[in-house]
Amino acid sequence: MAIALLQTKVYVPPPRNNLVHRPRLLEQLNQGLSSGHKLTLISAPAGFGKTTLVSEWIAASGQPTAWLSLDEGDNDPLRFVAYLVVALKIIKQDIGESVLALLQSREPLNMESTLIVLINEISTISHPFVLILDDFHAIDSKPVDQVLEFLVEHQPPQMHLVITSREDPALPLARMRARGQLTELRAADLRFTPREVADFLNQVMSLNLSAEDVSALEARTEGWIAGLQLAALSMREQTDTAGFIQSFTGSHRFVLDYLVEEVLRQQTEDIQTFLLRTSILDRLCAPLCEAVMGLPSTSGQATLESLERANLFIVPLDNERRWYRYHHLFGDLLRKRMEQRYAAEEIDQSLVRASEWYEANGLIVESFKLAVSAKDAERAERLMEHQDMPAYLPGVAAIILKWLESLPVNVLNFKPALWWKQAEMMLNCYKTLGVEEKLQATEAALASRMPPQAEMDEWTRNLVGKIAVARAMLAQTQYQIEPTIIQARRALEYLHPNNFADRATATQSLGFAHYIQGDRDAAERAYKESLSLAQTVGDHDGVLAATTRLAQVHELRNQLHQAEETYQRALQVVGENLIPFASVVYLGLARIYFEWNDLDSAEKYGELSYQLGLLNDQVIDRLILSELFMSRLRLIRGDAVGAASFLAQADKNERQNDFTVRLPSIAATLALNHLNNGNVDAASQIAQQYDLPLIRAQVLLAQGNPATALALLVPYRQQMEEKHWEDALLQVIVLQALALHMLGDKDPAFRVLIEALTLAEPGGFIRTFIDKGEPMRQLIGDFRLWLGKQPGDRNLVLSNYVEKILAAYAPSEAKLGSSTKIQQSGLVEPLSERELEVLRLVCQGLSNQEICQRLFLALDTVKGHNRRIFDKLLVHTRTEAIARARELSLF
Repeated sequence: MAIALLQTKVYVPPPRNNLVHRPRLLEQLNQGLSSGHKLTLISAPAGFGKTTLVSEWIAASGQPTAWLSLDEGDNDPLRFVAYLVVALKIIKQDIGESVLALLQSREPLNMESTLIVLINEISTISHPFVLILDDFHAIDSKPVDQVLEFLVEHQPPQMHLVITSREDPALPLARMRARGQLTELRAADLRFTPREVADFLNQVMSLNLSAEDVSALEARTEGWIAGLQLAALSMREQTDTAGFIQSFTGSHRFVLDYLVEEVLRQQTEDIQTFLLRTSILDRLCAPLCEAVMGLPSTSGQATLESLERANLFIVPLDNERRWYRYHHLFGDLLRKRMEQRYAAEEIDQSLVRASEWYEANGLIVESFKLAVSAKDAERAERLMEHQDMPAYLPGVAAIILKWLESLPVNVLNFKPALWWKQAEMMLNCYKTLGVEEKLQATEAALASRMPPQAEMDEWTRNLVGKIAVARAMLAQTQYQIEPTIIQARRALEYLHPNNFADRATATQSLGFAHYIQGDRDAAERAYKESLSLAQTVGDHDGVLAATTRLAQVHELRNQLHQAEETYQRALQVVGENLIPFASVVYLGLARIYFEWNDLDSAEKYGELSYQLGLLNDQVIDRLILSELFMSRLRLIRGDAVGAASFLAQADKNERQNDFTVRLPSIAATLALNHLNNGNVDAASQIAQQYDLPLIRAQVLLAQGNPATALALLVPYRQQMEEKHWEDALLQVIVLQALALHMLGDKDPAFRVLIEALTLAEPGGFIRTFIDKGEPMRQLIGDFRLWLGKQPGDRNLVLSNYVEKILAAYAPSEAKLGSSTKIQQSGLVEPLSERELEVLRLVCQGLSNQEICQRLFLALDTVKGHNRRIFDKLLVHTRTEAIARARELSLF
């Protein structure tokens, strides 16, 4: 999957043709690599040849290398990781596709979980390689520092990290030194020795200086490479070199100011102008320089190549010599000179011309950034709304939001849509705090522009509608149902009829509110309309969300086959991308396959849902629901420890995030787990504490009190029938039949059971029945005998369905191959397909962590499989399990 990021940032610069070879430093770098150190840090001030040294080393060593040149734009952690993946593709072309997909999602990510996915993929690289982060001093971001620290802490052994920086990164360097994990080169190491100074001046720069002049210049610059290079360039036209050398003293900054002035003075007026006016650009190419300078076509390339030949601090960024950049230090000094020579208006005009070139070439983000630098608010605003502005890409939303927040209040008040845009961008970044204040500022700015009692024009009405859309989304994130409905309806009243995108969002918010209210018909209508609107404008995220929500409605209506098909359509929209929202889709499929008693498929989808839920720590609802499902599944599969672990995680997430809306769901899962473990009193206490009538009824049945359970279920059934809540109605009727059978009222029990089976059979429900345990098996067994005596085609359908349910009570071997059945005949209980898969990997010698990576499972899940495998094999260790598998010839 392609991602629109600058490939020049991951270009490995080749070594210069004329350079001073530095074998002593290359040996230190090689030693760090061969010693298995995690990190090589090359830390020194500007102009000490850090990048040049590393490029020479890489060319000489022949090591596979990923290179990333960093700049200020990489302070966004998502952008940093995205570029990291693009760099790693040099090592392995298909690496990180799932991570790039995650980063392009419009949802916030849990960075640690995202990095785990990336590190697992890096672990699949089979050979050693080097990752170089050049110019890390450009990073001034604690989140990026945390990303780097996590990467270093968990980096696979085949990866060696090299960082070049003007200052030390925020890493535990002292600890790494103590552990022998760090190679360091600093300014004292990088300074040219007297011999290297002589080689550079006389051989590389061809100055033919005397030993005394070389020694004096070395003393003046203290072996500082940039100073030596500038001095050498300055001396090309000097007749009195000794006098020139004696003429500059002081700090590096003053030396640089002096030497740059000398270098510029030696250039033609055209070259001086070119250098100064193009210094506004982070990267240079001939057409861009021509646009900025107003030069005739083709002259830009010739100028860039002549600068490179003259060794004027210009660095190629690709093999074709199309893109270049100035040495950072040289560029800084050129910009300083430019500001001294040109008026601010002239500089801004150059920035605008560069912005126009970028826009014409489809690079909208770069065009926007230059428009912001030029303080051209009108142009920046237009580019912000450009149809090709990739606001979904890592870091882009933050760039836009930063500009909006920098605008003066009077500008925002003059353009109310910019207030609203801030609110929209904050919501897109899942930042809810402060959104309402931006929306109120939008309304105040609108009111100040309108005469009293004036009619709204079309533009104003549409903006009022967009304000309402934002408020509906804000209320939806907080499960505030009435405000969501009010604002969504207001939005649909005011939005322009052709504003399909915002109307789709408002309609989906309305559908969500109806869904939470329990009005399934209204929710379905809204979701279908939202889906149609989203398809009209090609809104990928809108199509995915509406399709998924429709599948959820099908579930509630017991239409499991239709729900499964709709979820699969949603997965087609997702494609191969592991986006966080897909957690909702996978969880829906997990519930369906669980109900169909396909526990292996349910576990596969449940695991995917849980893993994706971990990636977004701001939408906690998905993660909690996934954890509750996995807890229930674990218990059904006999893993009480795993069930308790998932349930504890769900409870912790609810408490930490104060997400009380899921308290009843957590309580219901806990109560069912207690019932499953025979702890009826504990389940009873929970059922009394929360309004959980179905749980209360099951507790009463477990306590041997079917009459009281029936008294509870009859009015509850009436409520469900009035609401048309098919899912809850089926559960009530099943329990009703069970209560009647326990009372000895067989004929009424059979009649009610027929109702339940009639509702359940089209959807293929299995676990709804068998999870009620032995009492339900006895009821269905008695019903089978009774049904066999009744005539009618419908009874044949029910009879087949009843046989299917009863068959599910026995440990199923239907999915195992015949040879595997024979091989497992010596086991107290056969291994499931997933357990056989895990055992096969254990026998291959894989660790639990490696099995996690191979099967995309959580570590707790693998440990739970191991416990069940050991129990079924009657062993206690991995060694015994492998021996037992061989004894049974399982593989």
